[in-house]
Amino acid sequence: MATITTKDKILELLKKEVTLTVGALTTHLEITHMAVRKHLNSLEKDGLIKSVEVKQAMGRPLLTYSLSDKGERLFPNNYEGLSVEFLQDIKDLHGEASIHHLFKRRETRQSENYLVRMANKSPVERLHEIINIQNEKGYMAELKQLDERTFEITEYNCPILAIANEFKVACRSETSMLKRVLTADQIDRTCCRTEGHAHCKFVIQFK
Repeated sequence: MATITTKDKILELLKKEVTLTVGALTTHLEITHMAVRKHLNSLEKDGLIKSVEVKQAMGRPLLTYSLSDKGERLFPNNYEGLSVEFLQDIKDLHGEASIHHLFKRRETRQSENYLVRMANKSPVERLHEIINIQNEKGYMAELKQLDERTFEITEYNCPILAIANEFKVACRSETSMLKRVLTADQIDRTCCRTEGHAHCKFVIQFK
């Protein structure tokens, strides 16, 4: 298994938090400011991150760091054999309904595969299993419990973002798939990358 370096940790933190200062990275990584700056300088030199000065009400501007386009490409973007151009061609040839039909078939196929892994599991166990599944596909998913019967899933990466930006049915299909496999009473997508949010989030409620 490959060793996770400090640079890897910085890139993952920037993927999750979107923007961070040297101070925030120091707190997360528990290393010195000097060590953080050394790694940031190296990553910026490699073109993996970018920095922006943010003016403060008082004092010097604050330097914040985020992933560059090159850095974003380090994270999984597996279109599962689909491409925006290919889907656009299908839409042009066969109409909008054909796209909905394709995603419905994909949703059904995924649900059937995932339900096999959900067999004989409790609701909470199902949640942890869907996190495992999504992470296998590169979604960088995390689970958080909000109260006794409410949970939140955050997906820090979207492997099919280019497709979802063009065809919003992809997002609706994923939400529908989660409802089928988790058998929750209610699932709401509260944040979505295609709507300008930093990450995708789902709130799941059980009785």
